Amino acid sequence: MVFTKKNDEAVSPVIGVILMVAITVILAAVIAAFVFGMAGNISKIKVVAATAQRVDSGTIRIIYQGGQDSAGLQTIAITVNDTCVGNTLGVAGTTLSIGNSTTITQSSCTDNPGNNHVVGVGTWSDGTNQVIIDQTV
Repeated sequence: MVFTKKNDEAVSPVIGVILMVAITVILAAVIAAFVFGMAGNISKIKVVAATAQRVDSGTIRIIYQGGQDSAGLQTIAITVNDTCVGNTLGVAGTTLSIGNSTTITQSSCTDNPGNNHVVGVGTWSDGTNQVIIDQTV
């Protein structure tokens, strides 16, 4: 009777080496992306806040609350229900102050309490734009 023994001992070390090489290659690619500036095109999200509240059945008030990146924020363009262009908070060339507010009373835009979609897009002095408020009131 002849007994043969399978030699499975080399399988685990080979897989381990392959995984370690793969991890090293991925880490090298990530580090190279940062060193050579490939990840430099990502824009920083600005941190500011505004709130929308219903004053009565036909009036919505938007109040600027400020934030970490409030320096340089000039205007916030308000749109209600994607079709009604509301007021603009602030004036181009100046910086918004905390507590600045605007009121929208267009009856065709504000007559649906609880279902009015308010969007405010801020514009900074460096020319960047970002959605600051996206709320349903």
